[in-house]
Amino acid sequence: MKLPFAGRLLAVAMLAAASAALPVSSAFAQSPEKPKVALVMKSLANEFFLTMEDGAKAYQKDHSGEFELISNGIKDETDTTNQIRIVEQMIVSKVDALVIAPADSKAMVPVIKKAVDAGITVINIDNQLDPAVLKSKNINVPFVGPDNRKGARLVGDYLAKQLKAGDEVGIIEGVSTTTNAQARTAGFKDAMEAAQIKVVSVQSGDWEIDKGNKVAAAMLSEYPQIKALLAGNDSMAVGVVSAVRAAGKAGKVQVVGYDNINAIKPMLNDGRVLATADQFAAKQAVFGIETALKIIKGEKVDSANGVIETPVELVTK
Repeated sequence: MKLPFAGRLLAVAMLAAASAALPVSSAFAQSPEKPKVALVMKSLANEFFLTMEDGAKAYQKDHSGEFELISNGIKDETDTTNQIRIVEQMIVSKVDALVIAPADSKAMVPVIKKAVDAGITVINIDNQLDPAVLKSKNINVPFVGPDNRKGARLVGDYLAKQLKAGDEVGIIEGVSTTTNAQARTAGFKDAMEAAQIKVVSVQSGDWEIDKGNKVAAAMLSEYPQIKALLAGNDSMAVGVVSAVRAAGKAGKVQVVGYDNINAIKPMLNDGRVLATADQFAAKQAVFGIETALKIIKGEKVDSANGVIETPVELVTK
């Protein structure tokens, strides 16, 4: 059974104080020869990150002789303060590698630098750290993940085929300070511009169902001619679907998302959601862990400008 967030955080704090190496949400045997890999995610209230964690645990179970896993998440997508605290605890615990999906692309960089300075191998997944801020701190952190702009463009292009030039749409993006939110919005805009479809509003839904619902409801009220809403992730898309139904516009306003979480699949099948993008949540952390282990072993890692690109695919009914 998964520990509640507060329980996990308390457990980590106790570990740090005792300088122990027992995993927080795993119970793998200690071995001084095996590197300790800390996986630090965003909100575990988001199905995407639960799937990511499950994938990482399954991978560790199959490779239990190679590394130990410590996994942590935060309570919601904007809980940057607690994510910083978790990273600090991992530094104290002397982990060998940190694989992190940062809650904020800029605010997390100073504590990431602390980890790098402490000799920890840091791998960035999911949401890319801001390159300019990394450069200002004189550190290099490899990003292992999909091209979010390209993935969003795939979704946007598919949606555009259902619309016509001059139609109005709205974009509900994730946390606006995150690189992946910005990239997905850019990809959606690329597709709409190419099809001469007008984006009348871009507002943040903070990656969350309830906020996505509220923003969508307000957008539908303010712009009654909207023909589609493009959500930066599927959690927000779930909230958007409810808002569309409540506004009496089911079947009249198209909805697209991003992530291909399980909750969205029935909505794809019955048409409430037109399309999403799959970036393979169960493998996201695994890609990062594999890269970290290679670096620890001194093996060569191929990257293009510090980026190791992973797959993203369009998903429809």
